[in-house]
Amino acid sequence: MADEWNALREDLKRYPKRPWIRDQSAYVLAVHRYGRWADALGGFRGRVAVKGYWLAYRIVETVTGISLPKSVPVGPGCRIYHFGGIVIHDQARIGANCTLRHGITIGDRRPGGPVPVIEDDVDIGAYAQILGGVRVGSGAKIGAMSVVLVDVPPGATAVGNPARIIPARD
Repeated sequence: MADEWNALREDLKRYPKRPWIRDQSAYVLAVHRYGRWADALGGFRGRVAVKGYWLAYRIVETVTGISLPKSVPVGPGCRIYHFGGIVIHDQARIGANCTLRHGITIGDRRPGGPVPVIEDDVDIGAYAQILGGVRVGSGAKIGAMSVVLVDVPPGATAVGNPARIIPARD
């Protein structure tokens, strides 16, 4: 259970000083971490905590325009720049030290279809769409407004619609 709070500390290290005043997305990550912690509690306390999570989740989702369900495992050190229009499928996975910008979608291509796996240290540009059962490798970059429908190798860059892969440089 302490893992989620340690992960939040790691998240906040990537934010400027006083993130609670300057960055609305810090609240999204805090509520997300709280929801995962509440799930791990179990019992009566866990049920009460989960009810509190859902209230906080709906408020933060409405105010910030960021949908990050507690079912999504997010590695420590996540940074969400700006806010608004971010939708993440409840079965997606996001690795450590990832950067998400405004307007992105990480989801399925059809209802019930496979969803993306985002590995560690991935940088996702504004309004990028990552759809379907794709894997975005560690250290990859997704360009702004790209539509990623295929796997992105580690360290590579994906740009365009549909995204084309630019291999990593040595």
